[in-house]
Amino acid sequence: MKTLWQDLRFGARVLLRQPGFALVAVLTLAVGVGANTVIFSVVNGVLLKSLPYPEPERLVALTETSQTSRVMAAAFPDYLDWRAGQSVFENMAARMPAGGVLTGGGEPERVTGRWVTASFFPTLGVRPRAGRFFGEEEDRPGAERVLVLGHALWRRRFGEDPGVVGRAVAFNGESWTVVGVMPPDFDFYGRDNLNNEFFIPLGRLSDQEWMRDRQSHTVMVTGRLRPGVGLERARSEMEALAARMGEQFPESNSGNGVALRPLLDDHVGDSRAGLLMLTLAVAILLLIACANVANLLLARAASRRREVALRMALGAGRWRVVRQLLTESLMLAAAGGALGLLLAFWGVDLLVALNPGGLPRLENVALDGRVLGFTLLVTLLTGVAFGLTPALRTAGDDFSGALKEGGPRAAGGGRRLRAALVVSEVALSLVLLVGAGLLVRSFWRLMQVDPGFDARGVLTFRLRLPDAKYREAAQIAAFMGEAKRRVGGLPNVRSVSLTTGFPFGRADDNSYLLEGQPEPRRPDEWAQANRYSVDEDYHRTLGIMLLAGRHFGAQDAADSPQAVIVDDAFVRRNFPGGSPADALGRRLRFGGDDEPWREIVGVVRHVRQNALEDEGRVQIYRPWTQIGAKWAADFTRAMDVVVKTSDDPATLVAAVKREVQAIDREQPLGNVHTLEELVAQSVAPRRFNLLVLGLFAGVALLLGAVGLYGVLSYAVAQRTREIGIRVALGAGSGDILRLVVGHGMLLALVGVAAGLAGSLALTRLMEGLLYGVSAADPVTYATLTGFLLLVALLACLLPARRATRVDPMVALRYE
Repeated sequence: MKTLWQDLRFGARVLLRQPGFALVAVLTLAVGVGANTVIFSVVNGVLLKSLPYPEPERLVALTETSQTSRVMAAAFPDYLDWRAGQSVFENMAARMPAGGVLTGGGEPERVTGRWVTASFFPTLGVRPRAGRFFGEEEDRPGAERVLVLGHALWRRRFGEDPGVVGRAVAFNGESWTVVGVMPPDFDFYGRDNLNNEFFIPLGRLSDQEWMRDRQSHTVMVTGRLRPGVGLERARSEMEALAARMGEQFPESNSGNGVALRPLLDDHVGDSRAGLLMLTLAVAILLLIACANVANLLLARAASRRREVALRMALGAGRWRVVRQLLTESLMLAAAGGALGLLLAFWGVDLLVALNPGGLPRLENVALDGRVLGFTLLVTLLTGVAFGLTPALRTAGDDFSGALKEGGPRAAGGGRRLRAALVVSEVALSLVLLVGAGLLVRSFWRLMQVDPGFDARGVLTFRLRLPDAKYREAAQIAAFMGEAKRRVGGLPNVRSVSLTTGFPFGRADDNSYLLEGQPEPRRPDEWAQANRYSVDEDYHRTLGIMLLAGRHFGAQDAADSPQAVIVDDAFVRRNFPGGSPADALGRRLRFGGDDEPWREIVGVVRHVRQNALEDEGRVQIYRPWTQIGAKWAADFTRAMDVVVKTSDDPATLVAAVKREVQAIDREQPLGNVHTLEELVAQSVAPRRFNLLVLGLFAGVALLLGAVGLYGVLSYAVAQRTREIGIRVALGAGSGDILRLVVGHGMLLALVGVAAGLAGSLALTRLMEGLLYGVSAADPVTYATLTGFLLLVALLACLLPARRATRVDPMVALRYE
């Protein structure tokens, strides 16, 4: 410990005598360590932290598969058979989204929650914050209406009043009894508590016709494995069970299977690939920072050769010198780590404030003990990584003549190592630049995609009428018609439309059959489409171009001939090589019992439904007035309203709310968004990855340029006598310029060659994150290679210009 204390004191004095060197090294390391800490905090919060349930590793998500769909929701009867026929799960639960309106005790409020089976809570292993959960006897048709409040809704609407348990609340116009409150940390697949505001018994719906239909895939399933049962065993048994069900119910289940994966993997979804890419990027950035500091230490070692030679002459062993030099490196790393941790505090706050869309579990991102431990480990490894090689190189040098001022080896012997470090910096910088460039090209291509509609000036919101208050389809139609009339009369409103779905919102998936085609034998052989029930103004409101035929109109009433409008993707699929007009007059029908044949009266442009990069399914529109009488009330009780305005649509919300509540003061607006906002949210994860990787690439480029500049500046200083002699013998400024720049550009070219090879290998990992651009895109590679070489040239010119100004008389008296 005494020797260590001596090393620390001496190291502090040495670093304080060279504050410029210490500051550059600490800042360089702080950037690398801070960036790694920020990204690891995200990886830790999203991918590594366990779900907040007992033994979360036993929780599994189950989805049904078919020959045409890799993953889909399960049919409720299939869930019941899974639960009854398996032996590998301790418990199994089903769920599906629910929405409704809470009234009484304040403003009416649109809330979102879940229909869940009574087994949902014991499957997850959660306990109520207050009250109890509902049981099996309440999870059936005709049972008392009970619900469980989410903690956020309990706090927001009821002020955390424990007395709300046992109290009746008005939900969707009916009285429901609150039996419990969820714990505060419960966040099941939630983001900002989406679908976690309340929970009601799914079994209440089990007598509904659509819930008994094995072709109606509506529920998601979660299971808890029995102790000691692995995922592979469970997968094998469930596949065998699905095969038996296929034989038992061939019309609905033939060819269907079951997909299982850990609940955490299902929760984080596609965000894993983007986070792993950013993790690789910050690791590369840290390597560049280490190479830069190692180069600084190597350059500094040459000026300390006399000091080290004196130490060894006085009896210090080589390992004693190595330890002293390594102690100094670890002190630099500790300072850089501390500053990096401070930067990480700000960086994490900034990242959370950016709120990258689609990134789950963002609320878990914080600098906790695991992140601090990671930062400490990275700091120690960084100190060893950049300090060990220069220390060994310095202590292992040949010091004969080093005690003589101006000895022949005063320039040091680490030129090759310094050159290798610069080459590695350039190579790694190019890898990051190419990765960022590919994302830029991909994002630009994505922004050029025509979504098929005009999102400018469009406000969207949902009207969800209470079941008990609005039971009849005619009553619902009257309300919706009056709401449309009132909103359409507001200033600056150009058009209003009612619909059951819209782009980047919800859509109803349905199967269809074109007249003249053979009827499929199995359900999974039916063609699939997005189906929308819309009014006559829908396509004009969203600027969806009519290609052939006509829009819906007053002639498309409930008792009129059934009509549909299809998109051009439907035409391309069903009439290869034909024009949109070829579809007019043809008939189709939707899958299901008693579905009528409908005539195609128009063809419109295809629109991107869920994401700009996803072409999606073909699209079929029907008049909302021609929804079958059996389903009319259920379909139209929740309608989306699309409003086109010539002003900022966000300024319209208060006026729209006033007009709607003039019809029914207990009717809130739900899911209020501008369409431009929804489109922006769909590309938010790509924008986030682009911004972060672009920032890292810019920092890497700066560090690489600084490293190249530093090496050449040092080389010029060490070759002052040689340059002076060359000038004295007649070398001109151009000759000296070419000498220095040529040396630097040779290093840059070698680094570029290595970087191109590395980029081709590593960017293939990004293929899933790209759109419209190959991982080997020649334009990106050529452009960024040229840019990097230009930056390298600029880094070479400054030392080269300094070399041309060497006075030969001064240089020859240098020593």
